[in-house]
Amino acid sequence: MDAILAACQAGHIAATPALVISNKADAKGLLTAATAGIPTAVFDHREFASREDFDRAILARVQQHNIDLIILAGFMRILTPELIRPFHGRMLNIHPSLLPKYPGLNTHQRAINAKDTMAGATVHFVIEELDAGPAVLQASVDISEQDDASSLQRKVLEVEHTIYPLAIKWVVEGRVRLHEGKAFLDNEPLPPSGVRIEA
Repeated sequence: MDAILAACQAGHIAATPALVISNKADAKGLLTAATAGIPTAVFDHREFASREDFDRAILARVQQHNIDLIILAGFMRILTPELIRPFHGRMLNIHPSLLPKYPGLNTHQRAINAKDTMAGATVHFVIEELDAGPAVLQASVDISEQDDASSLQRKVLEVEHTIYPLAIKWVVEGRVRLHEGKAFLDNEPLPPSGVRIEA
C-alpha cells in the first residue's frame, strides 16, 4: 500500500486513494492512510455471521465513497461474489507467485520445495475463483540455493512494489481492461502470464 500511495502522491498514478479498509484494527496501512488524510474503515470479520455479510458491509461502505477501482494489498480474506461481482473488471490483486503456480498460501516455501529456479509475483484481475483471474503483469526473481522462505519473500516483495503500481497505472489510464474473461493491454489480448518482467 505504501508503494501505491507514493505513486499516487508523485503523480505516477492519476488517481486519488479514497478509502483504506482492513479487517484488522492494528494494520499498519490504516495509520499510513490516516496520516495521509485518507479515510479508513475497519471491518472485523469475526463480527459477521458469514463471509457474505462481511462483504456486503464492505460493499456498502465502498459505494458511499464512489470507488472506481478496488486494490487488494495484503487483504488476506477470500472474497465472495457479493463484493466481486459489482466490481467485475475493477478489482486487482497481487499474488506472491508466478500464477498459475502456487495459488493460495505458503507460496515461497512451495516454490523452494519444488526446487524451482524462479519465483515471482503476479498482478491479476479478481474473479470468483481464488487467484485465478486473468494476469496483467508478472515479475520473476531467481531462487538461489541459499534462499529460504523468508529471503525469497523479501526478493518477491521488492518486485511487487514495482509491478503493482505499474499495473494500477495501466488500468487507471484505460490501457488495461478485462473483457470476456481476458486481460487486454492497448486492445491486444495478454498471454496467460500477462506482461512478463524479468527482475
